[in-house]
Amino acid sequence: MIEERIKSHIRDIPDFPKPGIIFKDITPILKEQSLCSAIVDAFVEKIGDLQFDVIAGIESRGFLFGLMLANRLNKPFVPIRKVGKLPHKTIQQAYELEYGSAVIEIHEDAFEPGAKVLIHDDLLATGGTVMASSMLIEKMGGEVVGYSFIVSLGFLNGWQQLETYSNNVYSLAEY
Repeated sequence: MIEERIKSHIRDIPDFPKPGIIFKDITPILKEQSLCSAIVDAFVEKIGDLQFDVIAGIESRGFLFGLMLANRLNKPFVPIRKVGKLPHKTIQQAYELEYGSAVIEIHEDAFEPGAKVLIHDDLLATGGTVMASSMLIEKMGGEVVGYSFIVSLGFLNGWQQLETYSNNVYSLAEY
């Protein structure tokens, strides 16, 4: 089963990025091409008949599988990045993290108004970054129709915040 395969490759990093946080590192997954393919296959199966126009991936680990999924589904991919990383005109959103604050941005021409957007990231924790990404999508006139994550930390209840935008929350492994 995909959940067990994913969990067997996740590396726990204690006290990163600050004391008390146990970071779930997905980078060991990237060394296993067959697992990477299985993850994309599992997302395609889970997403099923969800109708969307574009996949937006959150920096930086959300780019990895978000782009692979977009390519597999023949959809455009849009990066959501930390402030100052995109070269063209952007729209920004500030937000609070469980360990500080941040600003993310997206190119103002990333997609057309009215586009249906699936947001992808590697991990759902408290939902702060994903909520800020959802706000960016709405600012641009898009509609968030779902979310996909490799891992979710269910005990932090981040998915509850996302229901403001969409009940379509897909995760392949939960802690």
